[in-house]
Amino acid sequence: MFAKITTGSLAAGLINYMDNVKEKDARILIAKGLCTASHEAICASFEIQASRSHTVSEKMLHIALAFSNKVSTSEYYHNSSWLEYGGAPEKACRNAFVYSIDSYLKSTGKYQKNEAKINYDDVRDCLVIVISSFSSVTSYENQTKKAITNKGIQDAMTEYLRHQLEVYFIENKMDADKIAAQVLINKRSRESAEKTRLNIKKTLAGNMDMTGRVAKFVDCRSKDKNERELFIVEGDSALGACKQARNPDFQAIMPIRGKILNCLKADYNKIFKSEIITDLLKVLGCGVEVKSKANKDLASFDMELLRWNKIIFCTDADVDGFHIRTLLLTMIYRLAPTLIREGKVYIAESPLYEITSKEKVYFAYTEAEKEQFIKEIGDKKFTIQRSKGLGENEPEMMSLTTMNPSTRRLIKIMPDDAAATSEMFDILLGDNLAVRRDYIVENGADYIEDADVS
Repeated sequence: MFAKITTGSLAAGLINYMDNVKEKDARILIAKGLCTASHEAICASFEIQASRSHTVSEKMLHIALAFSNKVSTSEYYHNSSWLEYGGAPEKACRNAFVYSIDSYLKSTGKYQKNEAKINYDDVRDCLVIVISSFSSVTSYENQTKKAITNKGIQDAMTEYLRHQLEVYFIENKMDADKIAAQVLINKRSRESAEKTRLNIKKTLAGNMDMTGRVAKFVDCRSKDKNERELFIVEGDSALGACKQARNPDFQAIMPIRGKILNCLKADYNKIFKSEIITDLLKVLGCGVEVKSKANKDLASFDMELLRWNKIIFCTDADVDGFHIRTLLLTMIYRLAPTLIREGKVYIAESPLYEITSKEKVYFAYTEAEKEQFIKEIGDKKFTIQRSKGLGENEPEMMSLTTMNPSTRRLIKIMPDDAAATSEMFDILLGDNLAVRRDYIVENGADYIEDADVS
């Protein structure tokens, strides 16, 4: 199917050239109605119509175009030289065709309710157009001369194409309806293909090994989510130690780089632009419990898609480690609070002291435990050492104190009172500085012994 509009003074040459792009026999649409014509008959039909040229100052435009549901091509020439990248003529076509066809679709009510407007790709898929322009002054985009930037040519061509298309659509209602229908077919096909592509991508990504999608993530062998454990550790140094100490059958490691955003202060746009946070959410696999345009690439929350039986935060036993742990809990609390309610989130306790005697090595997790072990050792010689960061621990020690299910200590995050938990998160990590200051003034004395003022 072809709907042909021709303008310019090069009827025999330009139209013949354009027709050579198409098949020798084609169904064409002209003012007299739908007919089948040979190549020669097509050319003859339009020699009579092509009698006008559009001249502005010392610029001349010759345009031959057709609409087809079989072929598409766009060629631009300036001063008889081929413009590989078009430039001004291509911009004019983009503007004029989208404007004119979109206006026709709106005026005839062919759009469905809330349907997005067409774009130039939808028009170009059914457009055969050859444009030849001439001007005494030419501005090329670069030294290769493959595109022109003449604003005068662009404006003249845009204005002329808009006018001619408007007139043609009014005078040829049947042709206009078929052109509009083909453009809509192209548009809806494009949207359907894009939706299918995204669905397939999402499906394949969901089945893909996470190791290939998230930097430095170390997965485990087991596929049974009832035994799989995810350790979220502090930095690359801790990654190395935990990787050697873990049981690779069911324990996976995800390192984080420094402190993440405070998710109670940041808006969703900022949160979902954070690579660390989005990587963590991808590894968890269960999606998020918020609706925002910013998280369109992340699935909505589904507990069945969670890949882990336990999510374990493993940070150093110092102020920075506690801060990172708090920020991670805040992220879960805001984006996937169901994980906390379902008892999936844990904290791995790290020992504060390593006490070595001749017979035994003790690991004290609190000051009280340290004193108890010292009393237990009695008068025997012993050495006591403040625990280093996780990255400096030996793999054997890491396995014994942090990774081995039979000897480690885990704190299960299980809020008894959701309202009180929410209030405390908002006080300590929210935007209200005055409330946080008042809370510290009233309760700070209770925590002064734990304060790190070094």
